[in-house]
Amino acid sequence: MKKTLYLKLLGSYLIFALIAFVIVGFFTQFQITKNEQKAEAMALYREANQIAENYARQVFKPKMEYAEYIQNEMETLAKYNDSQILLIKPNGDIILNSADRKCLEKALDSEYEHLDGFNITDFGNRLFRIGRFYDLQDKDQLIVYATVTTNYQLMGYVIIMRDANSVALSANTYMGAVFLSMLLVIAASFIILIFFTFLVYRPLRKITLAADEFAQGDFSNKIDVKSHDEMGILAHTLNYMAEELRSQEEEQRKFISNVSHDFRSPLTSIKGYCEAMLDGTIPPEMQDRYLNIILTETDRLNKLTQSLLELNRFGKHERSLDIAEFDINRMIKNVLMTFEGICFKRHITFDLVLTGTEMFVVADMSKIQQVLYNLVDNAIKFSHNDSAIKIETSVKKDKLFVSVKDHGIGIPTDSLKKIWERFYKTDASRGRDKRGVGLGLSIVKEILAVHKQNIDVISTEGVGTEFIFTLDIAQRSL
Repeated sequence: MKKTLYLKLLGSYLIFALIAFVIVGFFTQFQITKNEQKAEAMALYREANQIAENYARQVFKPKMEYAEYIQNEMETLAKYNDSQILLIKPNGDIILNSADRKCLEKALDSEYEHLDGFNITDFGNRLFRIGRFYDLQDKDQLIVYATVTTNYQLMGYVIIMRDANSVALSANTYMGAVFLSMLLVIAASFIILIFFTFLVYRPLRKITLAADEFAQGDFSNKIDVKSHDEMGILAHTLNYMAEELRSQEEEQRKFISNVSHDFRSPLTSIKGYCEAMLDGTIPPEMQDRYLNIILTETDRLNKLTQSLLELNRFGKHERSLDIAEFDINRMIKNVLMTFEGICFKRHITFDLVLTGTEMFVVADMSKIQQVLYNLVDNAIKFSHNDSAIKIETSVKKDKLFVSVKDHGIGIPTDSLKKIWERFYKTDASRGRDKRGVGLGLSIVKEILAVHKQNIDVISTEGVGTEFIFTLDIAQRSL
């Protein structure tokens, strides 16, 4: 069997791991870097506002008071923040530069270093921007600014710049932890994959292999899955199905064997007697006797064929019934009348104990008549001469119980569960019932099963047998 499912699962796992790393490597890193830039910009912005409020106003005065002191403070802050701080006039003249003291010296002499094209509106409405500050730096910078005002009049700007790559490096320290977490998640998912292999895939593979063997007709192997989840239930169901199919296959072989045997015996007899009459082995004066035997065997074949057709009608694909109300008491009496001849010869009588003068039931009349016929026929076959057969009906709740009880040879205990099998005959019946085909009780069982009724048997060897079956009582008789 190709491991397509497992390969698909493994491929999905690898694709998941690849996608996870791509997402973490690009999207997550982008988001972390962006958040880190924003956080760093906020910190620098607060620092720029503090410089504008506490120091810068003094520098923008005509005498540039405390300019030297402020230069030193700016250099200290810039070194601490790993940044560069500028004080710039609105026209682009640089007054102080934490990275270059010459700017202060020139400013004191009213000679300023100038930024060509300086325009604070380049920031737009953003808190910060990433890029180069008018080519003052050769690397991209994280740049923030704060305005310096005196009496609501704009004096200049405080510009703070920090290397953008250092911000990215700061974000990368978080990415290390993120990647480590991602590796742990993938490792955990791999463990789950291992558990899936043992708990789901391997049992499923066993079930698939066994199902393939079942499909080829080999029902000997059992699926060794003992879990109590849906996989275990499926394995148990398939094992049960295989056992049922194996039993049905054995029953089918046995059925065909029995049918072949029961057809072969009368056909052999008919063929033998016909050949004997044709070649003169049986003289003409004795042919009537053997013709009667041939007729008896023909009747047996016809009965066997009819019984097989009857059983086939009650198979799973043909269970239509003509349900109606009828008087079971009258039916019992009519069925018994058909056995008057044989009962007269053997001095067998019927003892009727019926509930009421009329008892209406709901069922298929012709099928129930066949049930009664088969049960009474069996009772007569296995009854002793000069004995009685008791037919009794009784009511319990909404059910009618019909009993057919003989005082004959009885059924051995080890045969009680087998009498419903097709073609089954007890050893005693083989000696007495030469004409029977062993299908009568199977037909009875099938008819009552499609009526959703029950039948039971009570028998003691040497004492007699009683069959009891149920029927639904019609509303008029309740």
